[in-house]
Amino acid sequence: MSSTAVSTPRSDGRVESRVENYTKFWKKDTAQEGATDNEHRLEAYTDVVNGYYDGATELYEYGWSQSFHFSRFYKGEAFLASLARHEHYLAAQMTLRPGMRVLDVGCGVGGPAREIAQFTDCEIVGLNNNDFQIQRARKYTKKAGLEGQVTFVKGDFMKLSEQFGENSFDAVYAIEATVHAPSWEGVYGEIFKVLKPGGVFGVYEWAMTDKWDPSIPEHKSIAHQIELGNGIPEMRPLRLAREALKTVGFQIEHEEDLAARPDEVPWYYPLEGDISKAQTFWDYFTVWRMSWSGQLVSHNAIRLMELVGMVPKGTHDVGESLKVAGESLVVSGQKKLFTPMYLVVSRKPSN
Repeated sequence: MSSTAVSTPRSDGRVESRVENYTKFWKKDTAQEGATDNEHRLEAYTDVVNGYYDGATELYEYGWSQSFHFSRFYKGEAFLASLARHEHYLAAQMTLRPGMRVLDVGCGVGGPAREIAQFTDCEIVGLNNNDFQIQRARKYTKKAGLEGQVTFVKGDFMKLSEQFGENSFDAVYAIEATVHAPSWEGVYGEIFKVLKPGGVFGVYEWAMTDKWDPSIPEHKSIAHQIELGNGIPEMRPLRLAREALKTVGFQIEHEEDLAARPDEVPWYYPLEGDISKAQTFWDYFTVWRMSWSGQLVSHNAIRLMELVGMVPKGTHDVGESLKVAGESLVVSGQKKLFTPMYLVVSRKPSN
């Protein structure tokens, strides 16, 4: 996902250091032609993800509101309505019901958690390992009057069972978050543990499709650009997500790549920056921000805010990496090499 931002001041030196370290880390990685060795990124996934989101959160909010994910579009459908429908579709496929205790893994600033809580009347716990995002999630949730129904905790999704204990939730979902894990088996295995017997897990996963072939230089380069711009340790093929779910014990009840549907309006259209494709009048600004003029204005504004200390040093470079990511997502989407919405609904056996 790609966006650019306006911001509020932050004085935490640790945040500034992580943003700077993230951009330096990726510049060094990109300079190594081919970047074939992902071992360091996988080991340092917590710092990689935190550094990325320290710099990218407000950029995302500027371009994507409070729900940091992609979605399908009906012809003429407003951008925000599409995001909400995507969240409702996941909740419906999982058959979430009032009274269920649900875990949102990698909850961002809580947009989907708030939407799904209101749609289903579930109790939702949002998990995030980024302090800045948790702070914003709690602020937005209080403003919405949902703090009694939606709560947030800091934690590592590779250690869920340590934090919550086994058999703690009726359902778990993850929306474009578990791609940040160093391994799918690791994070899916932790989700399996915290689910009650018979519990359901729903995920929108980022993955390279079956058409992606890493032996083709162009394909490999596209995957690496997606990693670079989105703070992802390693992009993996879709089939490995399916295998990982089965390996840890899940029974798959439904799966589909929503990006493969023949939609008239593609999921990546907001990234193309073509204002003639805006679905509604209110979406013109959303699309304009990704046009050449919109990016020029936004990125120069970020550079200025960084100089005067309104955003952490390195934020401009994170914005530039998001620009690379946006371009690679459009290309990979057009070529059907990548999907941000491989939907799988799985269940933990009752016995």
